[in-house]
Amino acid sequence: MTDLLTDTATASPLANAPVAAPSVMHGRPLPASATTGVFSRYEEWVRRSPEAPAVLDGSRTWTYRELDAAADETVRALEGRVRVGDLVGVCLDRSAGLVVTAVALARMGAVYLPLGPRPGERRIQAVTEDVEVACLIGDPAVLPERHQAAERITLPLPGEGTNAAPTTVAAFAPPAAGARPALPESFYAVLTSGSTGRPKAVAVAERALSALLDWYRAETGLAPGDRQSLLIGAAFDPHVMELWAGLTSGAALVPAPDAVRWDPAELTSWWRDAAVTVSVAATPMAEPVLNRPWPQDLPLRHLVVGGDRMRRRPGADVTATVHNAYGPAEATVVTTTHAMRPDDDGVRDETPPSIGTPIPGATVLVTDEEGGIAPRGAAGELCIGGDCLALGYLDPELTARRFAAPPAGIDPERTQRVYRTGDRVRMLDDGTLEFLGRLDDQVKISGVRIEPAEVEAALEQDPAVRSAVVTAPRSADGSARLVAFVVATDAAPDTDALLKAVRAWLPEQAVPSAVRIVDAFPLDANGKVDRPALLRTAAESARPAGPSDDAGSDDGTTDSERLVLRLVRDLLDSPGAGLGDDFGSAGGTSLVASRLLAAIEKETGVRLRAPELLRQPDLRAVAAVLDKRRAATTAAV
Repeated sequence: MTDLLTDTATASPLANAPVAAPSVMHGRPLPASATTGVFSRYEEWVRRSPEAPAVLDGSRTWTYRELDAAADETVRALEGRVRVGDLVGVCLDRSAGLVVTAVALARMGAVYLPLGPRPGERRIQAVTEDVEVACLIGDPAVLPERHQAAERITLPLPGEGTNAAPTTVAAFAPPAAGARPALPESFYAVLTSGSTGRPKAVAVAERALSALLDWYRAETGLAPGDRQSLLIGAAFDPHVMELWAGLTSGAALVPAPDAVRWDPAELTSWWRDAAVTVSVAATPMAEPVLNRPWPQDLPLRHLVVGGDRMRRRPGADVTATVHNAYGPAEATVVTTTHAMRPDDDGVRDETPPSIGTPIPGATVLVTDEEGGIAPRGAAGELCIGGDCLALGYLDPELTARRFAAPPAGIDPERTQRVYRTGDRVRMLDDGTLEFLGRLDDQVKISGVRIEPAEVEAALEQDPAVRSAVVTAPRSADGSARLVAFVVATDAAPDTDALLKAVRAWLPEQAVPSAVRIVDAFPLDANGKVDRPALLRTAAESARPAGPSDDAGSDDGTTDSERLVLRLVRDLLDSPGAGLGDDFGSAGGTSLVASRLLAAIEKETGVRLRAPELLRQPDLRAVAAVLDKRRAATTAAV
């Protein structure tokens, strides 16, 4: 894939046998074009092809000229209020308005901080207390109370499109005392999960993003005439890669409707109907698509997949090149990749794919327990260096802990510092990396990195919770979900109320699928919580609470009711779920909904659509929709 330069060891002068090669691999040096700024590349396309489509959303098209003019209007509205280097929190969904905002902030030299359309009031409040945000941009209804009461101006952003906010404002509130400003040279910043219960902000320079986009364009061939998806949730760093990949290639960005992000059938239909040629998808979103028959009329050429361990290769019928990508936000989205092309010899290989080799400008190395470089074939911690590294966290103490000097023996001309990922890997003889898991408790849920401690801290905000432990059991297919165990104070909390409350603190992926009330946590020999034992004894020690108790005794009277209830209970590992429960309040998330729809189709041959699941008041109503669809299918036959 890339032309790689390898560090090799020399033979020992004291023995005939050569010393094992160290686990170090450099991506090829960055081309001179990497010094070209991201924004200047976008401006070049505005000059070269002003009438080419820049954003396509259903029947509405925004050309590069129109997009640029809208960005200029937004700049004028913010002038005098937002300065070079200011952090601006953006609470918008994937839409033309989001793209215009990103372009306008880049033109002003402000730092783009995507927070997503529904960041949760308590979460966004915590961010604005820790980070010096000049203003928040979004639908006024999603802004925290402090910003709703602050000075606001309406922005002239496009209001049309699937995910567009009808009204968008910039809200200005004085920064909190001690809030940290952006790092110098920041182009964008993103939030990652924090073990203290508060998210961490990572700042990335324009040069690092430019290098990533050079790789992306070269690997996918993205160019004028192509259509690049805008599919990843707007709060997560791959979204920044998608957005600027399209705008720096002269291609058109196509915002995805929300339903396609977790319904495999909707996603492939959207790819076809929107004529998407290059797409990025989180691993939990992509794997169900790869498990289905691949539609042969898709124009999709490249699918970049990342965010979690990939457990299967694309089938022989997949006509797109699938890139298994790995990379933390601290190393600018993508660090290593492994491309699987339709004509590869190993297309029918059943083994999980590797995470590949480093992209240009990146260096990867594997360290042992003493911090030295491990020999190839030995497992150790993956460290990343090179031009791909982020500037660091806005918290300098945290930066000092996670970004360190490289081990002895690393060329300082290429690698001045490394980021310790906490991921356990093995480097093979050819430099390919195998992902083995996490070294700590951090987990990936729906492709998003989650610190269980952050979820625990959110639960412990409730006065009825004495302490909480969050686990991440995996199902038979290897997918993870969060289950919270809570020791109550005097009064046992309502589990539904607890889940509702933590949604204000956490992104959707970090909200547990179930809460169990327990009398105490089992401890291991070291006096730490024995999480495996907690999971093993969950059925005996849990005291279900809330409306599911009564509903759980109803096991259904029709085949469809029994089927829906069984599948929901299995997917959520919630034996107390009942037909009277609402899917969301029972712990259902977008990822669980995707699996539920796929499981129903597998067992009945009936494909329910996302709205048919989400619009129902309870699981009994979902079963009634399924009954109606099954009857219609039988009558048609």
